[in-house]
Amino acid sequence: QVQLVESGGGLVQAGGSLRLSCAASRGDSSRYAIAWFRQIPGEERKFVAAINWSGGSTTYADSVKGRFTISRDSAKTTVYLQLNSLKPEDTAVYYCAGGFTLSLRAALYNFWGQGTHVTVSG
Repeated sequence: QVQLVESGGGLVQAGGSLRLSCAASRGDSSRYAIAWFRQIPGEERKFVAAINWSGGSTTYADSVKGRFTISRDSAKTTVYLQLNSLKPEDTAVYYCAGGFTLSLRAALYNFWGQGTHVTVSG
């Protein structure tokens, strides 16, 4: 089992950057695909990016391609989401999630972090 903790959120100006971290506090994180989702209160969580920790495959939502980059450290204990060229519409609570396979569906992920808030000012 894996427990995930997000960090790195904050307030930035449009065009700025943030680096979010998803750290595994316990368990074997190398066995899970890790995804990032984001959510505006009252709405469903939307897929952002994911990485398969076994195969090294990555995928991104069309809205963030070319701006966001998902990666992992060499020990496979932490997954990062680099957010560049941020836009006001990127404002949301960002969550990381772990699952058995890489997927765009939130329902297929079993482990979730507590979320970290990203606010982008215009």
